[in-house]
Amino acid sequence: MITPIAIGIVSTASAEELRYKELALQSLVKAVPSILKSFDRSTGRFGSGVWICTDQNVIFPLAVAWATKSDQNPYYHNPDLLEAIVAGGNALIADADKDGAWVFRKKDNSTWGNIRMPWTYSRWIRAFSLIREAMPAKDRERWEKALTLGYSNIMAKDINRVHNIPTHHAMGLYCAGAILGKPDWCQYAKDFMQKVVSEQHIAGYWTEHFGPVVRYNMVYVDALGHYYAMSKDESVLPALRRAARFHSMFTYPDGSLVETVDERNPYHKGIHMGNVGFTFTPEGRGYLAHQLALMEKSGLHISADDAASLLLYGEEGPFIPTPASQTDRLDVTPDGKALIARKGPWFVCLSAYHCPISESRWIQDRQNLVSIFHDNAGLILGGGNTKLQPLWSTFTVGDISALAHKNGDENPRFTPVGKLYHVPNAAGLRFEDRLGLGLVYGDERCSVLIDPIDEERLKIVLHCDTKSGLPVEAHLTFIPHLGQRFSTAKGVDKTLDETPFELAPKDLGEWIRHDKWMLSVPPMARVVLPALPHNPYRKDGRAEPAEGRIVVAIPFSPDKKDCELVLTVSNREK
Repeated sequence: MITPIAIGIVSTASAEELRYKELALQSLVKAVPSILKSFDRSTGRFGSGVWICTDQNVIFPLAVAWATKSDQNPYYHNPDLLEAIVAGGNALIADADKDGAWVFRKKDNSTWGNIRMPWTYSRWIRAFSLIREAMPAKDRERWEKALTLGYSNIMAKDINRVHNIPTHHAMGLYCAGAILGKPDWCQYAKDFMQKVVSEQHIAGYWTEHFGPVVRYNMVYVDALGHYYAMSKDESVLPALRRAARFHSMFTYPDGSLVETVDERNPYHKGIHMGNVGFTFTPEGRGYLAHQLALMEKSGLHISADDAASLLLYGEEGPFIPTPASQTDRLDVTPDGKALIARKGPWFVCLSAYHCPISESRWIQDRQNLVSIFHDNAGLILGGGNTKLQPLWSTFTVGDISALAHKNGDENPRFTPVGKLYHVPNAAGLRFEDRLGLGLVYGDERCSVLIDPIDEERLKIVLHCDTKSGLPVEAHLTFIPHLGQRFSTAKGVDKTLDETPFELAPKDLGEWIRHDKWMLSVPPMARVVLPALPHNPYRKDGRAEPAEGRIVVAIPFSPDKKDCELVLTVSNREK
C-alpha cells in the first residue's frame, strides 16, 4: 500500500493510479496573482524587461483559470481576468505584421528575424477556445480574423518537415481548425502527425540531424499529447509510450535530463516534470509520477502553463513505475548506440552516437561521450556537447588550437582550420563485461572504461594507441560549482568564481578536489577553468563562466598510452 502524497498516488484493487488535477489546480490558482502583477493594462502586455511575444503565452493558463469551475478557484468567470486575457491577445494583434508574424526578439534585445511563434500561437488559439463565447463581439471578431490569418500562413508556409517547431504548429493547427470551423486544417494536421509518428526512432526519440534530442524530444511529446487530447487519434499512442520509455531511461536520479546523447542541448540542472503527453499511457504516467514526487520533495510547484495543460487535457489513471528507483540496472538503446548503468549511488551514461560536424549552430558536435552522476553529488562529469570547444571532447587528436570561438563572431566557421579530430569517426559500446567505449579519431584508436568500485569510488581507465603521430589528449569535463572550494595536493586552495585559471602538472600533485568529489590525477595532467562552450542561443555565441567546465586534460605519448584515475565521492547525504 502506497502512502498517499500530495500528487495523489493511490492504490486500487488492480493498480496504482496517479491523481494530479487537484494539485494542478492549486498550482494554477497560486500562480495567477504573480502573472497579473506583470500585466500592463495600458498596452495589454505581460512580462518584465524587454517585451517579447512569448511573454503573452500566459493568456492560456489565465484562460484555464477563468474557465475552470471549482470551489477552490476564485478566478472562475472573473470579469477582470477575462479583460486581461482579451487585452493580452489584442497586444499580439497590435504587434504582428501583415502575415501574422512577430519580431523574434529575445530578452537580451537581440532579434532573429520574424516568426509566427509556435508556442505563442498554440496558446493563443487554446485560450480563444475557452473564452470566445464570453468575449465582447468586436474583440472576438478581431481574434478570429488574426488567428485565421496566422494559421492560414502557418499551414501554407510553416509545416513543411518533421521538426519540433512544425510539430508544435501542427498541434495548434488542429485546434484552430476545430475552433474556427476549418476541417481541412484538422485533416492537414492529422496527416502531418502521422509523419511525425512514422519518423520517431524505435528507441522513442526524434532526431533533428543524427541521433537523439532529449530536451527537444519533450516538445514532440507535448505536441502529440495535446493533439491526442483534442483529436483522440489513438494512432499516436504507441509513439507517446515509446517516448515515455526513452525519457525514463535518459533522466538522472535527481530528475534532470541526461545530456550525453543530446545533439542540441548541454546539461541543465533541475527537475524536468514532463508534460501532458505523458498522461495518456501507463508508462508516461509512471514517469510523471516519479518527477512530480521529486518536485514535491524539493518544494517545487507545477508551473502555471503545465498546470493549465494538465487540468484541461491530462488523463489520470493507472501507471507503471519507472525503473528510476532501481540501483542495479543496465539499459541499452535498441540501436546499441547508448547505455545507462546504475550501480548503487552511481549513474553512468555512455554515448556511441557519432557523425560529421554540422555547420548549423543548432546542431552540436557529438564530442562529449561520458557522464557520471552520484546521488550525493549530482552530475559530476560530462555536461554534454557544444561547438568550437575541443576541450569538451572526450579525446582530441591533433592541434586543439585549430578550433576556437572568436569573441563577437556571429557567423563562425564550425570546422577546424588545420588538422584536428575532436569527434570520433567510429564508436562502439562495451557493456558485457565492463562499461566502456571504443573510439576512432582519424587513424587513432582510443578507449574509455568506467568501473564503479564501490559506493564511494569509481575507476576511469583511458587508452590511446598513439600511432597517428599527432598530439593526443583525453579530456574529463567536470561541472563547476561557483562559490565552492577547489584544491589540489600541491596546495592550491581557492573558492571558484568567474576568474579563469589554468594549472600546470606541477600545481596538481596526486589529486584535485572540488565540491563533493576528489579525483586522482596522473603526473602529466593539467586543469583548465572555465572551458567555455559556444552558446547558439546568443547571436555572438558568448557563454558565461557558469556555463563552462573544469577540464582535466591528459596528454598521451608512445611511452604513455594508458591512464587510470579514481573518482571518489563521500557517501554521506548532501
